[in-house]
Amino acid sequence: FSFSSLCFYSLWFLLHVSSFFSVPVEIMCEELKAVSTEVNTLTGDTLTLSYNYNKISPGDYFFWYKQDPGKAPEFLIYHTGSGFVGKAAVDGLKINVKTNQLQMIISSAALSHSAVYYCAVRPTVTANTQSLYNNLTAAHSH
Repeated sequence: FSFSSLCFYSLWFLLHVSSFFSVPVEIMCEELKAVSTEVNTLTGDTLTLSYNYNKISPGDYFFWYKQDPGKAPEFLIYHTGSGFVGKAAVDGLKINVKTNQLQMIISSAALSHSAVYYCAVRPTVTANTQSLYNNLTAAHSH
């Protein structure tokens, strides 16, 4: 699939005094809405990032990435709209999918979590597959 057709949003950690985290969230896709524009946690606590997405379908795929400053994005985890979680590249991450809400949960937040995080959404394709089949067979019959 092409990332240009995906819906992206980002969130990032801003390190404040001592080991206190603040996570403002910037949404770059109208369908995804942050439940809270800022999430605060202490080092060692659980950090939950929650987003409303009213179009969740069991066939949707959500891909999460982390980008450290000056580095390329690193794949973290993917899951479906039904809650099936695929490969997790990092320990301590959990996914929770509710009716209209996605949550990525980081157990035991640490300074090393300071980064930009992305979630790419690949919605379920709802198309007329017969038309697609007809177009493909017509193209191959010439």
